[in-house]
Amino acid sequence: MNARLLYASQCFLGEGPCWHPVRKSCFWVDIENQRLYEYQWPEGGSVRQWVFNHRVTLVVIDQDGNLLLGMEGGIMRFDPDTGKSRWLLDLEKDLVKHRCNDGGVDRQGRLWVGTLHRDFIKGVASLYCIDEDLVPQARISNVTISNGMAWSQDDTKLYYIDSPRRRIESYLYDAATGHIEFDKVAVQVPDGVGDPDGMTIDEEGMLWVAHWGSFSVHRWNPRNGQLLGTIRVPAPNVSACTFAGESLDHLIITTARQDLSPEQLEQYPRSGDTFVVHLPVKGTPAQRCRI
Repeated sequence: MNARLLYASQCFLGEGPCWHPVRKSCFWVDIENQRLYEYQWPEGGSVRQWVFNHRVTLVVIDQDGNLLLGMEGGIMRFDPDTGKSRWLLDLEKDLVKHRCNDGGVDRQGRLWVGTLHRDFIKGVASLYCIDEDLVPQARISNVTISNGMAWSQDDTKLYYIDSPRRRIESYLYDAATGHIEFDKVAVQVPDGVGDPDGMTIDEEGMLWVAHWGSFSVHRWNPRNGQLLGTIRVPAPNVSACTFAGESLDHLIITTARQDLSPEQLEQYPRSGDTFVVHLPVKGTPAQRCRI
């Protein structure tokens, strides 16, 4: 199965795709260029862009339909209709070269967001859980590149990726408190398929994972670790994916130009663009954040 071009975004580091069911649009970011995109659905719709004063890494939806953005140094609320923003909280703001990275919202409306050091120093970052009190609680420490996460449909498991570990970890998840406990390695990524990056989950409980350096998104079974399928992308550094469309049967895929030489960029000119593929399986609806 092959992905096709959705929009020639040419992102240096495309990330964080997020489907907004009310606006019928898909958002994503270009982290290093501090840019937010909105692509109006269906395909062929208008595209809007905003540029910020900080790196922007993550997009989720709040209960009013506005956006919560993971930034370098914290979390910001943003209204795409008015362009108005409000800084909500600091997150590792005083740690030099630290920034937010990937994240998600659980079914209770809590925001989960991970961090990294921009030089990818091993074990200095964390995964945080943020509730209505706006106090970040570190749930996983000694993280290097905090990336994809997804919750099982029965709300008993959190699946999580710290990319350099090259595996998808399963955590026992307490929905009432947000506490987690390591369960097992759900998927050990073999050599030759790139590093696992962004992740989403479908209605069958299978994980769709963007693999950096592999030209692909893979579908994994977290129950037995088996590889179930592959989507080919015409760009080596595939960064993230999410289900989109009114039926949640399209997968939006972001890519990056980062880490590619001029020769590689000439060979793979679609690097940094945003792609889409129609799938026979549907995703699960994104949750709204209550903070």
